[in-house]
Amino acid sequence: MKMDSCDVLVVGGGPAGSTCAWKLCQAGLDVMVLDAAVFPRDKVCAGWITPPVVADLELDLDEYRQHRTLQPISGFRTGLIDGSGAVETVYDRPVSYGIRRCEFDHYLLQRSGARTMLGTRVQTIRRDGDAWIVNDAVRAPMLVGAGGHRCPVAQHVGPGPAGGPLVVAQEGEFAVGPAEAVAVAPEMPELYFCFDLLGYGWCFRKQQYLNVGFGRLDGRSLPIAGAAFVAYLKMTGRIPASLSWRWHGHAYLLSGPPRRRVVDAAVLLVGDAAGLACPQSGEGIRPAVESGLLAAATIVGARGCYTRDRLVPYEAQLLERFVAPRIPPFLSRGSELGAKLIGRLLAMPWFARHVLLDRWFLRAGDPALALPRVG
Repeated sequence: MKMDSCDVLVVGGGPAGSTCAWKLCQAGLDVMVLDAAVFPRDKVCAGWITPPVVADLELDLDEYRQHRTLQPISGFRTGLIDGSGAVETVYDRPVSYGIRRCEFDHYLLQRSGARTMLGTRVQTIRRDGDAWIVNDAVRAPMLVGAGGHRCPVAQHVGPGPAGGPLVVAQEGEFAVGPAEAVAVAPEMPELYFCFDLLGYGWCFRKQQYLNVGFGRLDGRSLPIAGAAFVAYLKMTGRIPASLSWRWHGHAYLLSGPPRRRVVDAAVLLVGDAAGLACPQSGEGIRPAVESGLLAAATIVGARGCYTRDRLVPYEAQLLERFVAPRIPPFLSRGSELGAKLIGRLLAMPWFARHVLLDRWFLRAGDPALALPRVG
C-alpha cells in the first residue's frame, strides 16, 4: 500500500482539530484530518457558542443559519435540580447561539480546507526518523492530537498526569413538532444544579430541536440522577411526557491540575485531548477553538523545526489562558457549607447573573484571544 504524506496530521475532526487545520491550511501547509467517525456525526454537548467563538472562527452567522440551526440565546433559567429557587435572567442582546454539533462540527471540518481520512481509527503510531507514521498509511513531520479525552495521540505522548477532574455526561437531542408541549423557551436555556455542586442538568430548545442532558463529576450516580432529572422535566411539562430516547454518553477532563502533558517533540494536544474544558461550566467549545488557534500559530512559527523547545511556548500559553476562575472555598465541589447555601445563592438574581452566568458560564470578562506573532 502506498503511504500518503502531509505537513501536519491532525487526529480528531472536532472544533479543536478543525480550527487548527483551518489556520494551518491558510498558512499554506498541507494538512490531513483523521477521525474514527464519518461526518456528520453526533456529539454529546448542550451545543451553544458564545460571541468570542463566533469572532475567533470568523463565522458569518447569516450564511451559517441558511441551512443549519442557529438559535440566539438572550437569557437563562437557572435553579436547583428540583426546580426550586429558579431565576430567569434576561439580556438585551444575544449572549450565545445554540447550534447542533452534528451540523457545526461538519461545517468546520469542511471549511477547514484540509484533506480528510474519515471512518479510520488510529491503530499504530510510531516514530521514523524525523516523521510520525500513523497506521503505516500516513507520514507527517508534525502530529496534532485532537481526539478528545481518549485521544490516541494523548495516550502515546504519556506518561504524565491524567488531567483535571473527569466529567461524565449524557445527552439526547431530537426533533419536536409544533404541537408538542414544550415549556422551554427557545431563547432561554434552562440549567438545574445538583445540591452537592457536583453537576447540573440542562434543557435547551433550538428551534425545532430539543436537547436534554446531565453531567456529573461522580459518574457512578449519573444514571439515577439523570433519570430523576428527566422525570422532573416531564412532571413540570418542560418536555413532552411521552418523550423517550436513548442517552448518548461522553467523558472529558476539566482544566486544572494535574494537567496532561500537552507538548512533546513534533506533537501538540488541543481541546479535550489537552483537558481544557472550563472547570465551572464544563464548556469545551471555546477552549477547543482557542487551543486550536494557539497550536496552529505555534506550528507555523516553528517553521518546520518541531523540536520540543520550539513548541513548548504553547504549553505556557495554555496555562496562562485557561486558568480556573477563583471561587470562594465554600462553593467548592462537595463543600457542606456550599450545599447548604447554594439554594439561597441561586435564588439571588444578582448572583445568578453576574457570577453563575457572566463569570462562570459565559466567561464574559475574559479578554479576547491574542495570538502570538509569527515572524
